[in-house]
Amino acid sequence: MALTEPAPVASAAAHEGILRRQSSRESAARTYARSLPIVPVRARGMTIEGADGRRYLDCLSGAGTLALGHNHPVVLEAIKKVIDSGAPLHVLDLATPVKDAFTTELFSTLPRGLADNARIQFCGPAGTDAVEAAFKLVRNATGRGGLLAFTGAYHGMTAGALGASGGATDIQVTRLPFPLDYRCPFGIGGERGATIAARWTRNLLDDPKGGVPTPAGMIVEPVQGEGGVNPAPDAWMRRMRQMTADRSIPLIADEVQTGVGRTGAFWAVEHSGIVPDVMVLSKAIGGSLPLAVIVYRSELDTWRPGAHAGTFRGNQLAMAAGAATLAHVRENGLAARAATLGARMTARLQGLATAHPSIGDVRGRGLMIGMELVDPEAAPRADASGDGIEDTAPPPAPDFAAAVQQECLRRGLIVELGGRHCAVVRLLPPLTLTDEQATAVVDRLADALAAAERSPYRRTATGSDH
Repeated sequence: MALTEPAPVASAAAHEGILRRQSSRESAARTYARSLPIVPVRARGMTIEGADGRRYLDCLSGAGTLALGHNHPVVLEAIKKVIDSGAPLHVLDLATPVKDAFTTELFSTLPRGLADNARIQFCGPAGTDAVEAAFKLVRNATGRGGLLAFTGAYHGMTAGALGASGGATDIQVTRLPFPLDYRCPFGIGGERGATIAARWTRNLLDDPKGGVPTPAGMIVEPVQGEGGVNPAPDAWMRRMRQMTADRSIPLIADEVQTGVGRTGAFWAVEHSGIVPDVMVLSKAIGGSLPLAVIVYRSELDTWRPGAHAGTFRGNQLAMAAGAATLAHVRENGLAARAATLGARMTARLQGLATAHPSIGDVRGRGLMIGMELVDPEAAPRADASGDGIEDTAPPPAPDFAAAVQQECLRRGLIVELGGRHCAVVRLLPPLTLTDEQATAVVDRLADALAAAERSPYRRTATGSDH
């Protein structure tokens, strides 16, 4: 549908009325609707049109779900083909031609060391369901209970799902340090900081008095998304792979947000060259529709029939849209395109930092970019512990970041906030981003940053957790 056609609803009054009714009817848990008070009525590619007639460049992309942007023709055609064929839309886990085509396309993109000996489990509709499935898989296969995860990680919101279903609730999660360049927990950063983080993990696992028995698995994001767009160093990822392999600990790669070309490789684990034992996949693999799977080594496939299921695991429209998306990204080299455009945008944002002290750090991989905002006039946190290690970075500025987000919205740019203190402006544009759109995104963000610096939020920074 062309954006020049009349919107289904196009008036300021209709816009305000819908927002007012949403506020009175929906739960207090709603999130994006609070900071992005828009009413989308039409979208194509990177552009969203609201009920009030305003247009926006969308750098949220459904939290990374829309690899090809909104309503891409190949996705719409794939969906239409299934609908017009008269095929069933809901088939639980029965085999269908649509499912077979999706699985074949997905396996063709996987790291060879995994695809050649893999099984796939279709889960519920969201990535968090696939994470739950991955945990159950490795616990069942190893007969062990604990799990290793990393500080700053985000893997979904179903912490109580097993307990609510009458299952086990005794999963012990051991938090490990995730290596950061900016705000390194060891006060070092870089390769040295990553080495210390890896050594910490090794010593904890090998210390018989460390209090951590051999766990069922380790889960890691190749790039932490909600945690503030923190790429895992490649050498550190290889150490984690070797460390887990040596101790027969299955390594789970959470590629829910990083997958399907987002980081400049089809799968983010390819940057480091590792092959995980389990991959958790969702978001972009459904081509904008709900779909979540885990792919894992066949040796782990020891659970009984029905050990993990989900009513909507047979979503045929999502599989058709997903297969079309995977093929389009693969055939058109969109991962490499993401690497090129992402590097260009990151370099421009890093250039802005020289003129804007409120930019503490710019980081990311491909079209997964984060800009951490700080209060440059506030002193780094004092060494209250007396250990001689002080923060060298200014404190994060979440209120200022929120002001930047609102200034972006006024300029027709949708961005997300994240990070440990919600002070990181996150960019997740579609992989179909054009050169002109990439320039427009950075220009609007720069303008919004300058406007926010002139606002009262400029001096408002806190250390409140996100």
